[in-house]
Amino acid sequence: MEKVWIRHYQPGVPAEIDPNAYRSVVDLFDKSCSLYAKQKAFSNMGCDIYYRELKDQVEAFAAFLQQSLGLKKGDRVGIMLPNSLQYPVAMFGILKAGGVVVNFNPLYTVDEVAHQIKDSGAKIMLVMANFANVLAEARKRVSLEHVIVTQLGDLLPWPKGPIVNFVVNKVKKLIKAWDIPGYIPFKKALNTGKRLKFDAVEVTHEDIAFLQYTGGTTGVAKGAMLTHRNMVSNVEQASSWIKPALGKNQELIVTALPLYHIFSLLANCLVFLKVGAQNLLITNPRDIPAFVEEISKYPFTAITGVNTLFNALLNNSGFTKIDFSHMHLTLGGGMAVQRAVAERWFRVTGKPLLEAYGLTESSPAVCINPMNLEKYNGAIGLPIPSTNISIRSEEGEELGFDTPGELWVKGPQVMRGYWQRPDETAKVLTPDGWLKTGDIATVDRDGFVRIVDRAKDMIIVSGFNVYPNEIEDVLAACPKVKEVAVIGVPSSVSGESVKAFIVPADDQVTKADIMNYAREHLTGYKLPRLVEFRQELPKSNVGKILRRALRDEELKKSKDA
Repeated sequence: MEKVWIRHYQPGVPAEIDPNAYRSVVDLFDKSCSLYAKQKAFSNMGCDIYYRELKDQVEAFAAFLQQSLGLKKGDRVGIMLPNSLQYPVAMFGILKAGGVVVNFNPLYTVDEVAHQIKDSGAKIMLVMANFANVLAEARKRVSLEHVIVTQLGDLLPWPKGPIVNFVVNKVKKLIKAWDIPGYIPFKKALNTGKRLKFDAVEVTHEDIAFLQYTGGTTGVAKGAMLTHRNMVSNVEQASSWIKPALGKNQELIVTALPLYHIFSLLANCLVFLKVGAQNLLITNPRDIPAFVEEISKYPFTAITGVNTLFNALLNNSGFTKIDFSHMHLTLGGGMAVQRAVAERWFRVTGKPLLEAYGLTESSPAVCINPMNLEKYNGAIGLPIPSTNISIRSEEGEELGFDTPGELWVKGPQVMRGYWQRPDETAKVLTPDGWLKTGDIATVDRDGFVRIVDRAKDMIIVSGFNVYPNEIEDVLAACPKVKEVAVIGVPSSVSGESVKAFIVPADDQVTKADIMNYAREHLTGYKLPRLVEFRQELPKSNVGKILRRALRDEELKKSKDA
């Protein structure tokens, strides 16, 4: 497809980036720590760590992994932490020691943790004590050489650190009983590492940096092999894109999405590390009142998130009282940004909510809206530098502009493949390097891409294609709707029917209210024939609404009927 989008790039944004700008993620880290040594790097729970301190702690952890635990280049190390100061220390420490980072969601079940340890071959795990009971059970099923355990306050200064640990353990009782024989306390690991010699490791572009687990475009969770070249390329692509929006002073980005999620890992951690930003880590973004209180203390300049997070903030009365005068960048990804949420965000903050798009398999960024966009446009943006896209039919034939088809992506950020899964890799990567995203999209003649929906989420009503995103976008604009999810359910009349799950904003709302509103904005076959009101919708760890969980519930109902 002709790169028509390049003519709509902002001045200064290059058509191509240099994947060799850094030798590795480690090289990027070292250069940023040297360049911004005296600036704050990460902040959490009112405490800060400067770039020079960060490098010292990272090298201490790397030395401990090498000298005490025998970590060799290419060994996999798991991290099972929420946003905390320990995360960047551990993540960069593993990379500096030549290891491969395997991110674990701390909310995983025992089965999920055991599967990922076994599949990745992780030798070492670092876990927050709050989740150590799950790891303890998983360890009984798999081979794991070493476990390092940290508490939330371990990197906070005296006396705050011990107080936080006491409150978490004894007052709030957030730590369940666990037993991991021979575990190593994180603070002991750091203190030991400070006395050991760190041996620099030659890490190249072709070495794997992260095994990032994902359900992918198909099937069970599998590890996307993201190389140092993939990550460096995407840092260069994304940083060159946002550069026009950056101010002259140090950036302060709010990181509410967990750093173990690829969006936050790349955008908040690595891209903003490159520009020397201060990263404000929010440990529990689900506690919206506490989240709002925390960010109100800082003159933040940027924030990233998913649609449900922005919606939750907008529904908090304290959020509207925050000073947004310093903020010049809001980026939404991970799921579709709804027009109603974006427009309300603009009314409250005075700044546009820019939508971006990516996948774990593309490190993740593929498309981002221009930084000078003044209002929501319904698009996921333009393909970023050095990125090719193509819209394909089911037969793999390229389609033209404004025609829905599967979005294919090609660029230096596309993964090497799935870890030890050549069969699964072959399903999504073509021999000539195209990644099949599984998303149905259109591209207009200016190069703006719009996601119609996930191919597997499409609903077929009497032969007509119905896309849940479209229905959700319409219903979300109804003043009586707080949140909405739409799925297809079996119908003896039309094959499938549209069902809407609604979290109401008004306790008095009825199905008739929803239907009347829908009829004003949707053609007949797109109307939700079934409406179910709920107190909440199932969500992933980053707040993405899980249509799959709703479909599974409906399937179970039909089997039990």
